[in-house]
Amino acid sequence: MDKWVQGAIAKINADAHRSADTHLFKLHGIETGGVDIYLKDESTHPTGSLKHRLARSLFLYALCNGKIREGTPVIEASSGSTAVSEAYFAQMIGVPFIAVVPQSTALSKIELIRLYGGEPHYVGSAPEMHDAAEALAAEMNGHFMDQFTYAERATDWRGNNNIAESIFEQMAFEPHPVPRMLVMSAGTGGTSATLGRFIRYRGHDTELTVVDPENSVFYDAFKTGDRTLTANCSSRIEGIGRPEVEHSFLPDVIDRMIKVPDAASVATMLFLEKLVGRKAGPSTGTNLWGTLKIAREMIERGETGSIVTVMCDSGQRYLDTYYNPDWVTAKFGDLWAFSRELEGWV
Repeated sequence: MDKWVQGAIAKINADAHRSADTHLFKLHGIETGGVDIYLKDESTHPTGSLKHRLARSLFLYALCNGKIREGTPVIEASSGSTAVSEAYFAQMIGVPFIAVVPQSTALSKIELIRLYGGEPHYVGSAPEMHDAAEALAAEMNGHFMDQFTYAERATDWRGNNNIAESIFEQMAFEPHPVPRMLVMSAGTGGTSATLGRFIRYRGHDTELTVVDPENSVFYDAFKTGDRTLTANCSSRIEGIGRPEVEHSFLPDVIDRMIKVPDAASVATMLFLEKLVGRKAGPSTGTNLWGTLKIAREMIERGETGSIVTVMCDSGQRYLDTYYNPDWVTAKFGDLWAFSRELEGWV
């Protein structure tokens, strides 16, 4: 094996070995009638989000497939958490990293990408990102990481401390160690694919629900089976929802999908802060809204058990947007109805 590639893989594996697993905490302070709710806190990764796992897997996948060698520029179409995490790993192994981003990308995100040695390449709008990244990779003789294609195949879904294996191991001593339901939103679809495959591989009596925001085609594609569906607008819940059905979205491993109003996602994000004293990102609000809906259904049927969902990233990245009341009102209107419904859990 190429000595540089061997060393790069060793650096990434060493970094993973140094990192403690993310915490799984039980949600207290709400009346759940015998249904226990847990959140897997992915915000504590070195780069602050669930995408740290994906970026590590994508780099290992590309290195082991001979796509990245010494000096190979790595290009990604992402203005969010994936770009930040990929910049971190590119810096670790010493290759250039370019994130193809829209002109409207928040400066705070560009600063995080640059913090890890990455650089932005601006395009006019989000729909231009993929083609621009592909062209840039060809021009620079680089590698287009293409998270939306490779997310589901880069992750070892059988184990190797993926998020699914971690959840089930951490649940082992809980009153209901095998969750009745896992709840996850979809950006690339890679995490939901890993969860659904792992459930089947291990034979767990657990179902997978994927929650989807407005302006995303995943829900309709799941319901109709039509992977050609597209939308002419982008998701307002950052990090999840897509205007087209991505290659990594695998509906066959999903048991159920729930469409979540965007205002409900934001209201639930703010509700969670009141409960636990910590800020999470808006996709966590989407996850928790769906989780509470499923918990209510279980309570009404007189069932007990556990539900696990994911805290995808920290709310510190969204102080100027989702945690800014004026911005939220302008973008989503009044959250009162959803906030009132959530207060009924306390």
